[in-house]
Amino acid sequence: MGVLVLQKTVQWVDWNGNGLEYCFCQSGPDGIELEGVVVGTRHGHYGGSYLVVTDAALATREVKVSYVGGAEMHVTSDGKGSWFDCIAKRDLPSLAGCLDVDIGITPATNMLPIKRLKLAEGEAREISAAYVPLPSQIEDDFLPRSAPQRYTCLMPDHRYRYEGLFRNFSAELEIDDIGLVIDYPDTFRRA
Repeated sequence: MGVLVLQKTVQWVDWNGNGLEYCFCQSGPDGIELEGVVVGTRHGHYGGSYLVVTDAALATREVKVSYVGGAEMHVTSDGKGSWFDCIAKRDLPSLAGCLDVDIGITPATNMLPIKRLKLAEGEAREISAAYVPLPSQIEDDFLPRSAPQRYTCLMPDHRYRYEGLFRNFSAELEIDDIGLVIDYPDTFRRA
């Protein structure tokens, strides 16, 4: 008998219908892999792609993001909160303790802490995520930065509150049967 691997493809549009994302998710006992392409219009026009790989405990282990005609990023983690920049060949101590990634151009990465934390109804947990900025937010180096966040389970396996504490933002996220966002008010919705 082979290992059961769930595969799902989804599309999101930005809230105004101007941007589009195509995401492939593969989930199994060895972890989750998310791969997608995005044409976006939030905070400027851009095209980009991403790849995220977790381990069996759902801690992020590898992240690749590239923007068309611009920046590229490739970082890895040991799954325990130590990160490494594969392009510059250096450690990233500013991300110490981050187990999850939050890529600003996609709602796909919200799946990772929701699945990893396994929150009970009414339970909340603060985390630090490795936040990957939108192209217009890139400063000197195109690298993730540690970003405090909070997830609260409103209805198990269906509805969660995400709070971006680093930017004073909150949204109630509706998720599907495997944990991918269906509706992210004022930001993304399924196509």
